[in-house]
Amino acid sequence: MTNQFSTKWIKVTEPCPHVFHVELSRTPVNAFNSELWRDYGRVFRRLSEEGPDVRAVVLSSSLPKIFTVGLDLQDNNLVKDSGASTDTARSIIALREYLTEFQNAIGTPGHCPFPVIAACHGHVVGLGVDIISACDIRYAASNTSFSIKEVDVGLAADIGTLAYLPKITGNQSLARELTYTARTFGVDEAEKLGLLSKVVQGGREQVIAAALDLAKLIASKSPVAVANSKHLITHSRDNTVQENLRYTATWNASQLLTEDIVESVLAAKAKTSPQFKPIKQTPAKL
Repeated sequence: MTNQFSTKWIKVTEPCPHVFHVELSRTPVNAFNSELWRDYGRVFRRLSEEGPDVRAVVLSSSLPKIFTVGLDLQDNNLVKDSGASTDTARSIIALREYLTEFQNAIGTPGHCPFPVIAACHGHVVGLGVDIISACDIRYAASNTSFSIKEVDVGLAADIGTLAYLPKITGNQSLARELTYTARTFGVDEAEKLGLLSKVVQGGREQVIAAALDLAKLIASKSPVAVANSKHLITHSRDNTVQENLRYTATWNASQLLTEDIVESVLAAKAKTSPQFKPIKQTPAKL
């Protein structure tokens, strides 16, 4: 069933019910060319729109020693796709459209109705920080190193890092230092920054196992409650407290009617595990 979501360089599996595993698999270093980042966005959109009751996703690398080195600077399509032209205005318009498409693709996990857990190991460079910043939760193996690398190639990070870091981390001083210097930092500083919620001792296998355990736990909860919680947390990030409270009151006025509340209460009384229906109901045949 999950093979339908896999692409040339992205492997999608369902290791347990309702939990999907998305693995970046472009050897040798998961360098992102135009085809890969477009496929990345499509995979998450398809899981959202076509996935069979997806309740949590773990994002990782299939490579043993690296998450991603970021952008593939050898990709000849980068200049072509970004709209090189002799007319300055037209070039700028085309480049803006290209960057917006790129941003939207990498940010797709944030728009999914299910949580996406990034399981990092090895090197997470440049675009890799953009990628994990757009995820809900970030776990890292103890051997992980990070670098916001863009200033070393003469750019400001433009695919998500600078938009997300001030919102998802609590140490702006360190975030600015790491951005301005492009220096490599480890899991201790990543935790201090607030980028990670957990450091797992070991490497790839250990961090993926921990992320899958978390995904299984999330998948056991009401999918309506989890999806609504993600939606409201994201709204809170982008709005004031009062705006979010007003929005939540309106949102929950309808969502409190869910059958999941009754199922949760009855299961608690019976001391059994609740059995929740998929969010997407199969349309009745006429």
